[in-house]
Amino acid sequence: VQGVVDQAAQETAQLEEQLQGWGEVILAGDQVLLVLIHTHTMMIYYLDPSVLTGLSCTVMLLCLSDYLVPTLAPRIFGSNKWSSEQQQRFHEICGNLVKTQRRIIGWWKRLFSLKEEKPKMYFASVISSLVAVAWMGQQVHNLFLTYLIVSFLLLLPGLNQHGVISKYAGMAKREINKLLKQKEKKNE
Repeated sequence: VQGVVDQAAQETAQLEEQLQGWGEVILAGDQVLLVLIHTHTMMIYYLDPSVLTGLSCTVMLLCLSDYLVPTLAPRIFGSNKWSSEQQQRFHEICGNLVKTQRRIIGWWKRLFSLKEEKPKMYFASVISSLVAVAWMGQQVHNLFLTYLIVSFLLLLPGLNQHGVISKYAGMAKREINKLLKQKEKKNE
């Protein structure tokens, strides 16, 4: 367990180092994240770009941000304003990002272990999930669906930190186990 904690701390420190030039922007963005997402989504809705134009503009904005933010952030926010409270919040954000990344990788590994151990269960769960997603894609407007997915992904670290994901994943796991036990009883 100590090795896992040390590895997570090391990954958090590496992420902090990589994002050091973005620190002030990340802290400011953390306060108004949903407003930024809403504004960006409304801009896409209003401009209605094609997929290639939207993708190109998004990548262009990311490249410009990657170039300009580390250069301009110290001038805008001032380097002497970085307090220990802000450093602690930045450390928490990086830690949450690392935890979320590790959880996603864990889910991915579990999915492939399910494929190896129970291929029929894997096939049934993947196909039924994809059918549900395809049906949802037909029922909900693409832009709104994208907005919901992006909002969920950006809220995921906070949901994870407050135990919401664990709570509902545990409930789903218990229900699936009940269904599997009922099926086993019927087969006996």
